[in-house]
Amino acid sequence: MNPARLAPLALLCLLSALAPAQDAPTSRPAASAAAPAAVAEAAADQSAAVTSHTLELGGQTLRYTATAGKLPILHDGEKVKAEVFYVAYRLEGGADDRPLTFAFNGGPGSSSVWLHLGALGPQRVLMGDEGQAPQVPTRYGPNHASWLDLTDLVFIDPVSTGYSRAAEGESPKQFHGLDEDAAAVGEFIRLYVTRNKRWSAPKFLVGESYGTTRAAALAGHLQGRWGMNLNGVVLVSPVLDFQTIRFAPGNDQPYWLFLPTYAATAAYHGKLQTNDLPATLREVEAWAQSEYLTALALGDRLPPAREAAVVQTLARYTGLSETFVRRSGLRISMQAFAKELLRDQSYTVGRFDGRYLGRDRLDAGDSPDYDPSYAVVQGAYSAALNDYVRAELGFETDRPYEILTGAVNPWNYSWAGTNRFVNVAQTLRDAIAKNPGLHVLVATGTYDLATPYFAADYTVAHLGLPPELRDHVQTTRYGAGHMMYLRKPDLEQLKSDAAAFYGRALGR
Repeated sequence: MNPARLAPLALLCLLSALAPAQDAPTSRPAASAAAPAAVAEAAADQSAAVTSHTLELGGQTLRYTATAGKLPILHDGEKVKAEVFYVAYRLEGGADDRPLTFAFNGGPGSSSVWLHLGALGPQRVLMGDEGQAPQVPTRYGPNHASWLDLTDLVFIDPVSTGYSRAAEGESPKQFHGLDEDAAAVGEFIRLYVTRNKRWSAPKFLVGESYGTTRAAALAGHLQGRWGMNLNGVVLVSPVLDFQTIRFAPGNDQPYWLFLPTYAATAAYHGKLQTNDLPATLREVEAWAQSEYLTALALGDRLPPAREAAVVQTLARYTGLSETFVRRSGLRISMQAFAKELLRDQSYTVGRFDGRYLGRDRLDAGDSPDYDPSYAVVQGAYSAALNDYVRAELGFETDRPYEILTGAVNPWNYSWAGTNRFVNVAQTLRDAIAKNPGLHVLVATGTYDLATPYFAADYTVAHLGLPPELRDHVQTTRYGAGHMMYLRKPDLEQLKSDAAAFYGRALGR
């Protein structure tokens, strides 16, 4: 087995002991008196726990206040429909017009723990530099790539995730849908901004995965419903057009859009030989959107000789056998690829990150039993969050923290009633057109088999923005997968890219 790979879950725990040196775990600072702004915030939220902390970041000591609490989702400004848990970080002494960023993850059904304790917040879960599994029990420590020097931060757990719940007597299903979720999170943002006197602050959204769907929807909702224009939206591992990722009969788009990520994953595991991965991926991209795309479009009309040539090239780029490619009808789903690539070695590859390996009960079958790249982070982040909110933030509750719940399913994709795939890309496009001050940063991972980078590139290229606004949307790519910030070099690069992005969005 190639020793450069990220090993399967059982071996990852062992390898973490040999990983490069990690940041020291955090100490347990006693909560100090809260700053005046935080006192006002606590007064607005009677359930909040408010503590003061410091963080060494970029050669300076940041003093900040953390507020962990709940805000209501109100109907007609009066009736409480739900309570939404959040954690807010505010730089002490910062003005009310300091940039303010609202962050959330996806799922649907995910809490905000991943961006909170993985990328943006002042503390992060400690893993190996390449994202190897942490030792048990999980440790967390200062995040020296936190965005707190750029902006105040508010992490939102949508209803039914984290500690957020529907009010007594209210059905949680009223929040479990594309439009319903955007309205609820939008109401939280409106109320938070109002209670904390932050209407004068530049405002940003950061979403990951389905959180990018939410962010695009929110850009339109906040602007149209409340007149709240945004300065920036950061889309981490985005999906705006669901046709690009849904493997369904009659929809050929995902097959060619996933191909470059298949090739990257195959190369990582030694199934595709290359000395220059970026050059190889450019070659794969060019073939995918030309020869492969037209072959898929021809369907059963594809001439046998041309089919044979496509089979041969597709097998080479994916690391799969020509027999498997031919039997798949040239159409290889993500699940089939994850199961087949290393079947001969009894491994599967991860969905969120194709570098990770798993072991199924049986080598037979057409899809993996589980996602090894999620298994690596699930326990680590759950344990860290449950300890952190109590030991560091002073927030006490017996309610279980829903890190990623299936209770939100079935999610109401209202677009399904119109016989269309969900596509909020045009919502984002319209928000930019109506608010030319809005800037967008798109961050993708090379090994992301959930929301592949080439699909994001395709979506951006089809926004239909006028030429003078196209540079308002910028894309970046990183060397890991869906949660690229698990890899320390990517975490640091993401922070650097974010700093430049905030500067552009704020006209600095």
